[in-house]
Amino acid sequence: MDQYAQRMYEMKLTDIYNNSSWIPDEISLPDFIALFPVEFKNDVAIRPDKPKDFDLDRDTYLAIMVAFRQAFS
Repeated sequence: MDQYAQRMYEMKLTDIYNNSSWIPDEISLPDFIALFPVEFKNDVAIRPDKPKDFDLDRDTYLAIMVAFRQAFS
């Protein structure tokens, strides 16, 4: 597990959270980050799934996937 990549991913999630006009009204930052856990299989980061219990718009979800790819590739 790469701690630098994990921290960079969390920082990008924090940026997405802070730049959103509605997410801070719905959920706290630690809970938002916890919605997108990174799991590793054979030392490769597995892309997190879209949360079932929290409705995200398409643009926000795509921004999260871009953040994941930038941090872990």
